Amino acid sequence: MDYKSSLIQDGNPMENLEKQLICPICLEMFTKPVVILPCQHNLCRKCANDIFQAANPYWTNRVGSVSMSGGRFRCPSCRHEVIMDRHGVYGLQRNLLVENIIDIYKQEYSSRPLQKGSHLMCKEHEDEKINIYCLTCEVPTCSMCKVFGVHKACEVAPLQNVFQGQKMELSNCISMLVAGNDRVQTIITQLEDSCRITKENSHQVKEELSQKFDILYAILDEKKSELLQRITGEQEEKLSFIEALIQQYREQLNKSTKLVETAIQSLDEPGGATFLLSAKPLIKSIVEASKGCQLGKIEQGFENMDYFTLDLEHIENTLRAIDFTTDEEEEEVIEEEEDEDEEESTEGKEEGKKPLSSQSFIHLLIHSTT
Repeated sequence: MDYKSSLIQDGNPMENLEKQLICPICLEMFTKPVVILPCQHNLCRKCANDIFQAANPYWTNRVGSVSMSGGRFRCPSCRHEVIMDRHGVYGLQRNLLVENIIDIYKQEYSSRPLQKGSHLMCKEHEDEKINIYCLTCEVPTCSMCKVFGVHKACEVAPLQNVFQGQKMELSNCISMLVAGNDRVQTIITQLEDSCRITKENSHQVKEELSQKFDILYAILDEKKSELLQRITGEQEEKLSFIEALIQQYREQLNKSTKLVETAIQSLDEPGGATFLLSAKPLIKSIVEASKGCQLGKIEQGFENMDYFTLDLEHIENTLRAIDFTTDEEEEEVIEEEEDEDEEESTEGKEEGKKPLSSQSFIHLLIHSTT
C-alpha cells in the first residue's frame, strides 16, 4: 500500500496511520510480536496462531517441542495460501519495522491532549459521555440515562467490558469464518484435482480403446486380404483351365474347317480315278477328326464360387456385443470361449471341416488385443 499518498489524501495523518496498523483479525492495533506473511501482509502472532489452529485442528505444539508436520492457512487479507513448516506460526519472521512504528505512534498518541468531541456524547444529556451499555435495550448510553432517564429500570454494564467482550466474540467469529473459508477452498482444490485426474484417466482409457480397435481393424484387413487372395487364386486356376480348353477347341475347329474345304474341292474333281486316289485318305482324316472332338469339358456349375461364402452372423453379433466388462466377467468369457474352441476343433477334425470357424475367428479378433 502507498502510505505516502494515503497520508497526503487524508487530512489527519495520524488517524490514517492508525488505520494501517489495524490487525484484520482482532480489528485492534497490532500487538507484539507482529509476524509478516509471505504475501507481505501482517498479523498479530496470536491472531495468526488462532487462524492457523482453526485451519489445522490436529496440529499440536507442546511446550519445549514442536509438531513433526506443518500445516497451512490462508491470509485473511488476500487469501494467499501460507504453507507452514513444523514450527507453525513461530517459524514466521517478526516485522520489526511495524513494531517500531507502533511504538512511535503510541508515544505520539499518549502525548497529544484529549480533543474535545473524541468521545461520543449522549443526545439526551449533552454534557454526559456515553460510558455504559444497556443490556436490556442493547444500546450504549450514559450514566444519567440509567439514573434518571429511559434506562432507569434496565440492566446495564460498563461500556468497556461489553466492548471488549463483543470485540473478542467478533474476533472469534472472524477466525471461525476464515477457517471455514480455508476448508471450503481445500475442498475446491480437491474437486479441481479430481476433475483433472478424471480427464487424464479418460484420455488414457480412450487411447487404449482406440489402440485395441486399431488392432481389430488391422486383423480384419489382413484376413480380408487373405480371403480375397484365395478367391483370386481359385479364379485364376479356373480361368486357366477354361482358356486351355478354348485353345484346344479352336485348334480342332481350324483343322475341321480345312478338312471341309479340302473335301469340297475333292467333290468338284471330274475325274473318277483322280477322285478315288484322294477320297479314301480324306475320308479317313475326317473320321479321325470327328473322333478328336471328344475333348475335355467343364462340369455343370464349374463357374460357381459360392463355396467361398462366409457366415458372419455370429461374428457380427459378437462385435455388436463388445462392451466394458469387469475382470471377473472377462475371465469367465475367456474360459467359455476356450472350451468352445476346443469342442469345435475336435468336431472339425472328425468331420473334416475347415480348421478356422466363425467362433474361432472372432475369438482371435477379440483376444488378440490383449
